Amino acid sequence: MSVKRHEALGLTDTEVIEMFKTMLLARKIDERMWLLNRAGKIPFVISGQGQEAAQVGAAFALDRTKDYIAPYYRDIGVVLTFGMTATELMLSAFAKAEDPNSGGRQMPGHFGQKKNRILTGSSPVATQVPHAVGVALAAKMEKKDFVSFVTLGEGSTNQGDFHEGLNFAGVHQLPVITMVENNRYAISVPYDKQVASSNISIRAKSYGMEGVTVNGNDPLEVYQAVKEARERAIRGDGPSLIEAVTYRLTAHSSDDDDKYRMKEEVAEAKKNDAIVSFKQYLLESGVMTEETLDNLTKEIDTEVNKATDYAEKAPYAKPEDALKFVYEE
Repeated sequence: MSVKRHEALGLTDTEVIEMFKTMLLARKIDERMWLLNRAGKIPFVISGQGQEAAQVGAAFALDRTKDYIAPYYRDIGVVLTFGMTATELMLSAFAKAEDPNSGGRQMPGHFGQKKNRILTGSSPVATQVPHAVGVALAAKMEKKDFVSFVTLGEGSTNQGDFHEGLNFAGVHQLPVITMVENNRYAISVPYDKQVASSNISIRAKSYGMEGVTVNGNDPLEVYQAVKEARERAIRGDGPSLIEAVTYRLTAHSSDDDDKYRMKEEVAEAKKNDAIVSFKQYLLESGVMTEETLDNLTKEIDTEVNKATDYAEKAPYAKPEDALKFVYEE
């Protein structure tokens, strides 16, 4: 009997079902947020639809008991894998007092949760890169066996923070993994109008680190690349740059009119939707049955409904809380 792809990578049937479940949960939370936005109940959505495979595949390859992550604003799949819940994400979307990221003070997608080692994100893109490199420097100085993992879009790789962070990481051979989720567009600007090189990972050579481009719609391929990068980092062989090529299925955000791309292009990209292809892999390899899938889908729908109801009814922060953490108290 031939070995299945996930088994060859050391993943169990239970683990790949959990990967798919997390991808599907990320998608359904995202879809619900769009409905809530269009109904006028939440002000803003920045979407990760189409990028779940890269996010979840990568996060599953990390040690979720000790590694630190610095996710970017689309990374629902990453933060769910690291322990953030559907309810917490909905509290953030509704900007409620219980929002673990900022107590409702920041836009959704600006993740930060100390207990799950999620570094607080900021609005200027790529600023998370030097932060992740700093955490990796701490790991090296303290001789501890954890890595830091940072993500960003390909448009953000043109910012100074990306260059400074990776240059420093390369010089000091730090245990940091940078994954670029190349979704082909920096808001309205297509890849060939923002980057001159044939791909992003080619830049790794100039920083003195390993660089690889993988299919971001294949969670197992991403898992393997990140797992190998983590092993290198723990051995003391330095940082890695991984480019996961994927596609953004939605507009840049709920405020974006994405007429800059053809509808036919999006329709074609949907044929490569990882939610569909990974589901097919699990069914065809006998890991999951139609009954298991049906039960799992119902379970996720219930979870998203409960999260939405709880967050919608939860209290907003008090007006005077706007002054918290601004002035010395």
